[in-house]
Amino acid sequence: MSTYALTDSWTMTRRELAHWARQPVRVVVGLVFPVMLLLMFGYLIGGGRGVEGEYVDYLVPGMLALTMAFGLEGTMIAVTQDLDKGVIDRFRSLPMANGAVLVGRSVADMLQSTVGLGVLVGVGFALGWRPDGGPGAFVGALGLLLFFRFAMLWIGIFLALVAGKPEMVQAVQILVWPVGFLSNALAAPASMPDWLGTVVEWNPMSRTATAVRDLFGGLGTDHVWAAVAWPLALLAVFFPLAVRRFAALSK
Repeated sequence: MSTYALTDSWTMTRRELAHWARQPVRVVVGLVFPVMLLLMFGYLIGGGRGVEGEYVDYLVPGMLALTMAFGLEGTMIAVTQDLDKGVIDRFRSLPMANGAVLVGRSVADMLQSTVGLGVLVGVGFALGWRPDGGPGAFVGALGLLLFFRFAMLWIGIFLALVAGKPEMVQAVQILVWPVGFLSNALAAPASMPDWLGTVVEWNPMSRTATAVRDLFGGLGTDHVWAAVAWPLALLAVFFPLAVRRFAALSK
């Protein structure tokens, strides 16, 4: 990417960050919501069906992965609102690098996701969760989570460009929640019917959750490659689709 493209992308990132200052309530809600989910499942619902050991050691890594999958609605709403109001058309009329708007959107969302991940990790420590892996494994687990988030953001950006209208985001919301909970984030696949457990095991989010549990628990890295391969595959599909869709908007 040229210096020109990087400068334009950073300009678009700063635009999104400026929205944080003007709409702090939305940012706070985005940070508080996953914390509420963690507390709700940890104290109210809990159970840990099929989970050996302390449920909090299973729940926190799973909730971190679940949080990385959720939040696509915010990305989609922001992109569709810019489309609906003609903001993106105005940006496209300016002498800026093609795709800088999308890159700026993804960078700003990744910054918010990083902050949210840090908050949730802090809450996990407050609940008594203690990773047994070393500092390298801890950083590696966080890296896997953010990489998965990055791939999910580009799925959201592409779907937003296809939908075009903020009202269409509701259709995606209906799909995101079942896919998110159809994973091993909250319960072990061994406790499920065989066919359902197989589906859960192949969920990309389950792969990420299993890998970060292993890294946090100091159990080795047997599942890390699968956790890397899935986001790479998703990016290989949805990143070019999003860029092409964005380039075709004015045609």
